Amino acid sequence: MYTVDELEDRLIDLAFAEDIGDGDHTTLCCIPEEAMGRSHLLIKEDGILAGVEVAKKVFARFDPTLQVEVLINDGAKVKKGDIAMVVSGKTRSLLQTERLMLNIMQRMSGIATMTNKYVERLAGTHTHVLDTRKTTPGMRMLEKQAVKIGGGVNHRIGLFDMILLKDNHVDFSGGISNAINRCHEYLNAKGLNLKIEIEVRNFDELQQVMDCGGVDRIMLDNFSVENTKKAVEMIAGKYETESSGGITFDTIRDYAECGVDYISVGALTHSVKGLDMSFKAC
Repeated sequence: MYTVDELEDRLIDLAFAEDIGDGDHTTLCCIPEEAMGRSHLLIKEDGILAGVEVAKKVFARFDPTLQVEVLINDGAKVKKGDIAMVVSGKTRSLLQTERLMLNIMQRMSGIATMTNKYVERLAGTHTHVLDTRKTTPGMRMLEKQAVKIGGGVNHRIGLFDMILLKDNHVDFSGGISNAINRCHEYLNAKGLNLKIEIEVRNFDELQQVMDCGGVDRIMLDNFSVENTKKAVEMIAGKYETESSGGITFDTIRDYAECGVDYISVGALTHSVKGLDMSFKAC
């Protein structure tokens, strides 16, 4: 399994390969090799900044001689007109790293900004905002970093670090007790110690889980606010609770006030708008 740093390096290498190919002919034709320059990252929209540390990796991986002066760090609130960093060095390098750095920082800052809005919406409750696996292929580690920078909590990273028995797993297993029992048999056989979460679609399935036991968290899928409150009362602290499915910014506070521990929001990563910024010569 790859480490986070290894995955980031592979992503950066792939991104440069698809963008530059056999050469940035626009830059190479008009910028002398010895030319030196300086560019700054201009914030053009209010939000939460994310991706600064990854941007530093982008610059260093392409040209270790580039000098990066960070003026605003990850997690800070930024406003239109702020300068987040200044980079100096070979002009060709500045031009060839510009788009990849911006793509990453705009995406991560957009996710952090969106996450922060949801987190602030739940202020005063004990409910945490979770991300999902609905991420851009290849960018999951960066997008989940952005969620944390925005104040959210990462759900499982992938299919390897937690058991999540969803509706299809239950149906293909022949029922809830079969799915849970097979899960424990598998974990024991493999010598694995993973948390177990199970999704329930109604109160009948919830009661089956309560009768069977053997899980750490119950996900209430597409429950109404009223039914969520009843379900949380049924579970009564025996297991962690998570709400999921069709929950919007307007309704998330209502679910949190039912007492759920977590609310997962796919919109944090699958439909977010990038934060506007540009990299300009200075």
